[in-house]
Formats: sequence, C-alpha cells, structure tokens
Amino acid sequence: MPILNKDMTLCISLAARPSNLGTRFHNFLYDELGLNFIYKAFTTEDIEGAVRGVRALGIRGCSVSMPFKEAVIPLVDELDASALAIESVNTIVNDGGKLVASNTDYEAIAALIAEHDIRPSLPVVVRGAGGMAKAVVAAFRDAGFAEVTVVARNEGTGSALAEKYGFRWQAVDPSPGPFALVNVTPLGMTGADEGALSFSEEHVAAAELVFDVVAFPAETPLIRLARARGVPVITGAAVAALQAARQFEKYTGMSITADQVERAAAFSRQAV
Repeated sequence: MPILNKDMTLCISLAARPSNLGTRFHNFLYDELGLNFIYKAFTTEDIEGAVRGVRALGIRGCSVSMPFKEAVIPLVDELDASALAIESVNTIVNDGGKLVASNTDYEAIAALIAEHDIRPSLPVVVRGAGGMAKAVVAAFRDAGFAEVTVVARNEGTGSALAEKYGFRWQAVDPSPGPFALVNVTPLGMTGADEGALSFSEEHVAAAELVFDVVAFPAETPLIRLARARGVPVITGAAVAALQAARQFEKYTGMSITADQVERAAAFSRQAV
C-alpha cells in the first residue's frame, strides 16, 4: 500500500460495531492493484454529522451498517434502484459532492439468484424478518418468483415484510417439500447459535435449494447438511464477498476478477 499522502482517496465504513472485514477486503485489493486508496472503519453517535463529513471532506465511498441503513436515506441526494427496492442503504458513493446511495446486499443476492438459474416457479420459504430478509424477499420478487412464504415467530414484523412484497406470512414451517429454503436468522452463526439448524433435516432432504445468508462460518450447519444431501446451496460467504466486491467497483470504477474477490474475501475472513 502506498505511504499515506495528501492525494490518497479515503473510503470508510460506518457501523455501530466496526469490524476489520471490509477494511481488510478493500485494503487487500488496493494494495494488490496499486491504488492510492485507503479504507478505514468508524463508528458514530452522530450519523447526520458523519454523512455531512463524507460530503464535506470528499470521502469517496462509505459502507453503511446497522443501525444506520435507513437513517441515512434522508441525508443522501439520490437512491438507486437497489436501495429503493428495499428502502435501505449500505453503500454511499460521493460523486463530486453528490451522494448516491445503493444496496449491494440486494445486488449480490439478486446476482446469485440469477447465477444459480433457479426457476421462478419454485416455492421459496424465507425464515426471518429482519433487514437482510427484506433484501432476500425483494430480490426473489424482482426475479419473478410468485410463491414466497415468510416464516417468522413475530407476527408484526413477519406479516409486514410479507405484505410489503405481496407474499404471505406464517409462524411455523410448512410441511417439507421441494422448496428453496432461505435462512435469514442468526441460527448457525458463529457464537451462541453456531450449532443450530434453521430448518429440519426433513426439510433439507426435500428441498431443491438451500440458501443460508449467515456469512460466518462459511460452512454453517445448514450448508453442511445440504451439501451432504446433495442439495444445491448458496452461502452467506458468497453474499458477503460479492456485496463487498460491488462496493469496491463503485468506489474505484475498476472491475475485479472472481479470483481477486475470492482471495480478498479469504484475507478478510482471517480477521474473524
């Protein structure tokens, strides 16, 4: 990486609990490609002031994490289609003082759905009703899927999410069947729930696709079970890497290869 200098382009992240994931991903690629960029993670209790700083200081790119993804919406100049689809922002690009916001989580999920050539007639069962669930449900809707069920114990959030995109909510899983099963809960995530399965073995055995949005570990119990049963999978690690790659390309204007994304993602995961 170049020695710090007055012409260096700064990109940042804003999160309640900053991590080194994005920092390592972006700086790895800046170094490999010889770019005069640097990426730094921050937290703040003044999101409005922080976004004003992005504009005033000419900070090129800003990744936005919880709890700021909706709070930044009135602070930017333009929302692109990805941010409008889910009314949530995770990326801001400063284009000469104009702040353009997008959501690369939605973009990554939509790209992975297309890449795996999933037939739109396949029924989808989504467990969870948080922010990432909104990106998942919207991406399936926009890909032409007509039968999506949101499964969530909280009727208020679950039914609101389902109704927003024209689908249905229920509190418990349907009987096992040929579904695309999508986990958007912390079940299986490194920590207290890392041994938990978000869907039963019977559901996984009957499924046509298993998609676990949990990124850490890369191989969750759900993904391992699906692979053992020969069921195609989409991993949260793939979502995390692709969304970061989309951010990188928006900030730098450069395209990167799948191999570069994979190596940057592997380097970033060493921080976990």
